Amino acid sequence: MTMIGVIGGSGVYDIDGLENPAWKTVASPWGEPSDQVLTGVLNGLEMAFLPRHGRGHMQTPSSINYRANIDVLKRLGVTDVISVSACGSFREEMAPGDFVIVDQFIDRTFAREKSFFGPGCVAHVSVAHPTCPRIGAACRDAALAHGVTVHDGGTYLAMEGPQFSTLAESKLYREVWGCDVIGMTNMPEAKLAREAELCYASVAMITDYDSWHPDHGEVDVTQIIQTLLGNADKARNMAKSLPDMLGADRAPCPHGCDRALEYAILTQPDARNPGMVAKLDAVAGRVLGG
Repeated sequence: MTMIGVIGGSGVYDIDGLENPAWKTVASPWGEPSDQVLTGVLNGLEMAFLPRHGRGHMQTPSSINYRANIDVLKRLGVTDVISVSACGSFREEMAPGDFVIVDQFIDRTFAREKSFFGPGCVAHVSVAHPTCPRIGAACRDAALAHGVTVHDGGTYLAMEGPQFSTLAESKLYREVWGCDVIGMTNMPEAKLAREAELCYASVAMITDYDSWHPDHGEVDVTQIIQTLLGNADKARNMAKSLPDMLGADRAPCPHGCDRALEYAILTQPDARNPGMVAKLDAVAGRVLGG
């Protein structure tokens, strides 16, 4: 059965229309997640919502416990994760208020735990294609159905933050590296979702043109907040259409997201650290025998 998990970024701290909504505390061996998880039923489909920064926006991009966030969603039975996040744009045609269905990342973060695996249980998953085309297409169609301008595909530069880019950095990312949007939160989130064998889609909600645009100047937080409010409503409307787009019956992912660990674990069974294996019960129980 499909269970949708939505991770809400800046400006998106709840979700509308859930039947039997309840904020649940879910314990994780990886520490405290950003907040409780809002669960309920939307159009006949189970859904879980996690505010990435916590209600009240308490967590910075660097202080978010990404491992705990992904772990608690997996523990609840989530199969498909939709990430919505505020981003800057490097493209004139990708304007504030538009959505971009991200399909590639360049990870420039450096102060975050990026894997569930480590000494005692070593694994290497492929993130050549870090998002799931199937649920990315569902997000695209759901947003289009509500009149949102959507760009299908784009490269997301993940920066550490919390400061915005310098002009030189903005030009480098745009002109030399060919990135399309910039944000602070989708890495290592996407990598961890892949390790947890979850299908993951990233919806970048554009708020500004970063600092490269000659007619827009430096990023203005006041303007960003104004755009955020409009984008948050669009994101909620998109989420309402996802159950119909994805459906309750769930076949194996045609892109293999839900089998990412099939041949990824290198540590031999008799050499695995029992404590590490215990922490991986939700994330990797399918292949570790949990």
